[in-house]
Amino acid sequence: MTGRDLDMGQNLGWIFYAWVSTVALAAADVFIKLAAGRVSNSVGVLVYGGCTFSMGLAWFLWQRINGVAQHVQPFGILSSVGVGVSFCLVTVGLYATFEAGAPISLASPLVRLGGLLIASAVGLLFWHEPFTLRYALGVALVCGGVYLIIMR
Repeated sequence: MTGRDLDMGQNLGWIFYAWVSTVALAAADVFIKLAAGRVSNSVGVLVYGGCTFSMGLAWFLWQRINGVAQHVQPFGILSSVGVGVSFCLVTVGLYATFEAGAPISLASPLVRLGGLLIASAVGLLFWHEPFTLRYALGVALVCGGVYLIIMR
């Protein structure tokens, strides 16, 4: 097995999880679109928070029961709070977007691809991830895709 083969094997693990996350994120958009206007935004976010808490608690307890070591660092807690606040704001924003009548075929790509571009820029600026010609072409294609989707 070559170094490249090993890298591909390691990448397949995270790529699988990324695809599962992609499907879950798409499902969340569909469910928010279905719920928007049928429950108030605050009720929708409350239900979302309750589900998130319940699933998080169940996972935590399952790991504790199975002897998985739990570790906590103060910056990790602060970052985790940032995740929670950010996803709540995304949920509120999507409820408001869909309640205002946005079509899912336009709003979801704008939100997701815009977020991808911002997260990608953060990776370049703060973690000094590599900027290559292939990367630049990908960013250009994403920007072009967002433009084409929004401008129909």
